[in-house]
Amino acid sequence: MLKIKILGSGCPNCKRLEQETKKAAENLAIEAEFEKVTDYGDIMAYDILSTPGLVINEKVVSSGKIPSQSELTTLLTSALAEN
Repeated sequence: MLKIKILGSGCPNCKRLEQETKKAAENLAIEAEFEKVTDYGDIMAYDILSTPGLVINEKVVSSGKIPSQSELTTLLTSALAEN
């Protein structure tokens, strides 16, 4: 199972990133546990410059943008292969 964290204050882009990532995981039939990280101190611990941030299995894979479905599919598939 993948552990996926969405880093951000809960802004519209953060919510969209969560929706798009869940959609990609469902399309791949991947079991994933999602967590929203909204505390600024916790977000800064991941050393990102802008939100939204996407963390898969404690590895920052994206920040400051919403990856496309194909990019999300690649990120999730790569994380599974490393798992």
